[in-house]
Amino acid sequence: KVVVATAQHEVEPLRRLAERASANGVPGLRWLEAHELTEIEPNVQGTAGLHSPETAIADFAAVARAFAAEITAAGGEIRTGAAVARIHPDATVELADGSRLQADRAIVCAGLQADRLAIASGEPAEPRIVPFRGEYWQLRPDRTELVRGLIYPVPDPALPFLGVHLTRKIDGTVVLGPNAILSTARDAYERRRFDPRDVYDALSWPGTRRMLRRHWRAGVGELARSASKRRFVSEVARYVPAIGPGDVVRAPAGVRAQAIDRDGSLVDDFRIGGSGRVAWIRNAPSPAATSCMAIAEELLERAA
Repeated sequence: KVVVATAQHEVEPLRRLAERASANGVPGLRWLEAHELTEIEPNVQGTAGLHSPETAIADFAAVARAFAAEITAAGGEIRTGAAVARIHPDATVELADGSRLQADRAIVCAGLQADRLAIASGEPAEPRIVPFRGEYWQLRPDRTELVRGLIYPVPDPALPFLGVHLTRKIDGTVVLGPNAILSTARDAYERRRFDPRDVYDALSWPGTRRMLRRHWRAGVGELARSASKRRFVSEVARYVPAIGPGDVVRAPAGVRAQAIDRDGSLVDDFRIGGSGRVAWIRNAPSPAATSCMAIAEELLERAA
């Protein structure tokens, strides 16, 4: 992975990022001057960079399938399509159809419905989940050679988003994204999806309104990139100028479960609580998938 500063004012934030990474024990970090960037990514242009050679990606769908196979092999049961109404402190799971499941302990990671399920179960109302839609584009197959690995811009420390970046996936495809726009539904994987309740819940939360007032300029920029393919691609063209609008096709979108506190703060770290025999994961931001085994160990220690 290479994080690229494209202007002089981004160099100092990049140095601070390098210092934090070193303090957290990230191995093999290397500071890159402008002329050294092309050693790692031949098509990158920038003022400076930070190379993390140990950073990698995974096919998390395959990882999840492997977990599922191990669970069932060990005698566990995976229930899909089972809507949960509430979870009691004694780890009784009440389903929407009225049936109940009794567990020794329950670990709740409800993603986009984390706040609703928690509130229905008598847990605190804060933080609330506000959905953000992340849109992606994909390089045409004949242009994927422009990117060797992972290329990121210097992140804005005021926002818990990593900016529009380039990712070469395990299958060799290269995606650009995501942006981050307020979603019109918690499951708005399609552009035209609209859910009045989801929109009302997002906009009626005081934290959402405070966040929008605080970051309105960033929001306008994100909307512009959503509306314009050229503007979207121009974000990555800052550090890979060979990429143009004609080099990309639209890719599937995702929805981020962004936790927001009442004061408008975007929660950018894990938020884990508990009551009785239930552990509640109220916020699990990226890289939660990458860190899932470490998170599991932490939860097991808490449950011991």
